[in-house]
Amino acid sequence: MGSVKDYFKSLGSGISSLLKGMQVTGKEFVTPKITEFYPEDRTTYKWPERFRAILQLKYDAEGNHKCIACGTCERVCPNGTIALETKTIDTWDGRKKKKLDKYFYDLGSCTFCQLCVTNCPTDALEFSNDFEQAVFTRDKLLKKLNYLPEKPEPEPTEEEKAKILAEKEAKLAAAKAAAAKAAAAKAAGAKPAGATTNAGRPVASTEAKAPATPATAQKAAAPAAGAVDKTAAVLANLRKAVETAETPEAKAAAEAKLAKVEAALKAKAEREGKV
Repeated sequence: MGSVKDYFKSLGSGISSLLKGMQVTGKEFVTPKITEFYPEDRTTYKWPERFRAILQLKYDAEGNHKCIACGTCERVCPNGTIALETKTIDTWDGRKKKKLDKYFYDLGSCTFCQLCVTNCPTDALEFSNDFEQAVFTRDKLLKKLNYLPEKPEPEPTEEEKAKILAEKEAKLAAAKAAAAKAAAAKAAGAKPAGATTNAGRPVASTEAKAPATPATAQKAAAPAAGAVDKTAAVLANLRKAVETAETPEAKAAAEAKLAKVEAALKAKAEREGKV
């Protein structure tokens, strides 16, 4: 008995659902249609300016674009949609310059993220809002954006050439003068009057020396005393390192270093005539 009751209950639920669906269908059947009449209205319909249809180079009225073939758009593209081919040309002043040769763009793999447009340093790219980009074969989705012939590098006039060369020579002369001035200053400050040489002997000075006083003698002797104290401290540290060495190798290295320092001090003393 329960199964018969469930059967008629589910049957009534199905009929109710069918009636609701027919009600929605009937309502839409009499509602006025808002379907776009494309492509009949293609001549009058205005596509939104923000619609992104296809990437393109910006050409001016004279057929020039601003792409410098830096490759930024190719690097930032997440899908590898852009591929650049460049070439190197010789300028009028003998330098090398990289220029755009071919700019390929695959519309079929583009996600229209616009990273190439926002990261272009020269504002050379933009997205058009041309909606009609459907084709029958995928190879037609691969487009060459620099469709106009590349123009030769514009050569400056004779006056502009002379001005550029003069500015370059002025910069070069200024750099040479600065380098010479720095070298002269370095040479002048290398051996001032009264400085000592590597051998410890004073350089002869052409200036008259003032008579020595006890104060000046004490001031002159202070650096020498400091040097003696520093030498004694170095020797003490080396002897301590020999005594506290934990391994034979470390002790041998410390003894060798101590012997080297003592030999250098002895040779210096012999040169100064103290021995």
